[in-house]
Amino acid sequence: MTMLHLYDKALAELSDCLGKIDATQFETATEAIAAAGRIALYGVGREGLQIKGLAMRLFHLGLRAAVVGDMTTPPLGAGDLLIVSAGPGDFSTVSALIGVAGKAGARVLVVTAEPQGAAAGKADLVLHVPAQTMANDQGARTSVLPMGSLYEGALYIAFELLVLAVRDRLQVSPAIMRANHTNLE
Repeated sequence: MTMLHLYDKALAELSDCLGKIDATQFETATEAIAAAGRIALYGVGREGLQIKGLAMRLFHLGLRAAVVGDMTTPPLGAGDLLIVSAGPGDFSTVSALIGVAGKAGARVLVVTAEPQGAAAGKADLVLHVPAQTMANDQGARTSVLPMGSLYEGALYIAFELLVLAVRDRLQVSPAIMRANHTNLE
């Protein structure tokens, strides 16, 4: 396959995934993020990289967002939100964190490609991103992108769209977001 063919196929697959995200789930996720006191975010592997990008953008919006595992992550409680990614349906660390957050009174938003998975079953809110992950990357009908890359790429775009929706809901200007960006680079 040529680079142009791969490019066209990958973009078409991403467009298909994003076009299938449920608008009600997206709006509910937007509302939960905008209303949260503190937000902690967690994901593993490349999903974790996308979660870290979302945490950064939420911080740029002026929200109290932190990545689980960082030494500055605050405790969660009532009025707070844990956002986790569990593309293939569950991870042991994700399940453990959902349990801790729930016992503390925080709400949990699970982003997943498998809405029937164990993590989604324990969540308050689910954002289904219908894309191939490593749980279903073998067989006759697979993405041109390897392993879980389709899900991870769709997360990047979906998360940026969530940021735009939260920005509009909270009426945060692009100038304020820019002012919240670090100057220590």
